Amino acid sequence: MGDIMKYGQEAIKNAVLETWANETPERDYSVEISFPEFTCLCPRSGYPDFATILVTYIPDLRVVELKSIKLYFNSYRDVGISHEGVINKIYTDLKEALQPRFIEVIGDFNPRGNLKTVIRVSSA
Repeated sequence: MGDIMKYGQEAIKNAVLETWANETPERDYSVEISFPEFTCLCPRSGYPDFATILVTYIPDLRVVELKSIKLYFNSYRDVGISHEGVINKIYTDLKEALQPRFIEVIGDFNPRGNLKTVIRVSSA
């Protein structure tokens, strides 16, 4: 295959968070998204870090399109970034795109070197 980029790789490379109009903005309800196959790279060692990303938000006028958030999460797989940095970036990107009434992003990282980290950031 050589230099030919597979369609999945191309989709991930061009990932953009898409939003849709909330069909019931008058109602408070929560959306919970779990992404158990998140990966990024340790900025120091280059080794992969694995995590489950949990997003909970109460929409206002916009909701996130699910395929776009999956591709967005996958776009981090070759990025050297700290646990704290990636969770804060995801939080900022989702908060800007959705402008929700409430949002929380949790990164539950798998243990590495016998250490486990859970990073949580929320608008409350």
